[in-house]
Amino acid sequence: MATKRGARRKRQATEKKARPNLNARLSLLSSNQLVQIRSAVLMVLWQTGVRIDDLETRKMLIATGDCKEGTDGFIHFNADIIERSLETTPKEVRLYDRSGNMKVHTSGRSLGFAPGLNCPNILDHITGEIRPFLLDDVRNVGKLCQKLEMIDVAASLGYDSEASADVEAPQTLRALIEQTEKPVLFIGHDEVEVEVMWGMLAQEVGGWDNLAEKPCGIDLTGPLSPLRLSDETCRRVRMAARYNIPTACYPAIFPGMSSPVTMAGTIVQACVESIAGIVINQLERPGAPILTGSSVLPMDMRQADLAYGSPEYALANAAAVQFLSYMEIPAWNGGGCSDAHSVDQQAASEIGANMLSAALSGATFIKNLGMLSGGKTGSLEMLLLGHEMAGWVSRYGANITVDANTIAAEVIQQSATDNTFIQSSHTQDNYLAEMWMPPLFQRNDKDAWLEAGAKDMHQRCLDTLNDLL
Repeated sequence: MATKRGARRKRQATEKKARPNLNARLSLLSSNQLVQIRSAVLMVLWQTGVRIDDLETRKMLIATGDCKEGTDGFIHFNADIIERSLETTPKEVRLYDRSGNMKVHTSGRSLGFAPGLNCPNILDHITGEIRPFLLDDVRNVGKLCQKLEMIDVAASLGYDSEASADVEAPQTLRALIEQTEKPVLFIGHDEVEVEVMWGMLAQEVGGWDNLAEKPCGIDLTGPLSPLRLSDETCRRVRMAARYNIPTACYPAIFPGMSSPVTMAGTIVQACVESIAGIVINQLERPGAPILTGSSVLPMDMRQADLAYGSPEYALANAAAVQFLSYMEIPAWNGGGCSDAHSVDQQAASEIGANMLSAALSGATFIKNLGMLSGGKTGSLEMLLLGHEMAGWVSRYGANITVDANTIAAEVIQQSATDNTFIQSSHTQDNYLAEMWMPPLFQRNDKDAWLEAGAKDMHQRCLDTLNDLL
């Protein structure tokens, strides 16, 4: 019997564990508060409206008869067009790798994770210096994304700072997809460039129809706060709809600078801006996949710096996701990012807090792993630390399973009198499902740690990076 159990343990330890289902949920807003926010969103959309820069898009909106034109390019949206657009908006967005395997399902039961993007600098893991991001750094991020199990969607973390503006975005995307077949997040400068980048992905999967059937990327665009959709944002959400490929339309919004300083007011304005983009997308093609998100970026007014590590960042974005879920709009959340400039205690504390908050918000897709310095610096060590936390928060989000097997009343009756729980087949069969095994976090005793070189978490990340790269 002992031999069989030992073989079973060895087999279970080498098998790839399925990602745990997300069952725990943090509810920040009451039903009455959700209704209040919804009423405010509809009121602002109708009474104030949103400035729509693109002339053709303004004409399309006015032609519906449910929008009226205001002054200075503002369009006022009535409740009917909002309701119709949200009815046709798909309730989920799915992303696939280039082999056709689904990696992200926004209405699924497990958490997905992605790095951030657009950092101008990188914390060099070899020299320890903060320097401009280069194309080789993008390639290293791609290699890491491909090899890290908990990373479901790749992103460049930064961009080639030496490239000219006309080639930087496509070149960054090309370097990324050369290293990973996972779906990718990307950003372009305008709709012409973004169409070229989508064309690169279409070529990888055998054409535009295949890309629409199993999309392997998502373009990130969004409004310009306060209350403005630029020409290129309007054209990008319409282009994505025409090709029936997913786009993410959301603002990066700064409370007290481009929105009310209060979190509730900022959530209202952010949702007004996002919903305007969704309406445009759905008018172009009802049923086109579109994702929005929470990117409320609190500012520390003492120096006007972003505060990714603040409790307000985690709180506002989790509440925004709850409201978007209430409106049945697919949404991602942000986490895994810090205001620290090195992979230190502050960085670990902040990503632990904001990743757990994001995991419990109800969003099943979390991005921004690997970002330091309030989003200005990317770090491969930080991405590894975020990957470790992804396993932790996924296990926490799975909550506690309560059924006849886990209650284990019979096991208690059989094993309690002589304390034979460790020998029980119930323990052998359930241990790996109940207990998360960290790849990097330290759990061995002090003597074993000393014998292995007394390495701290940062050094273990560096050693792992050397192995992976």
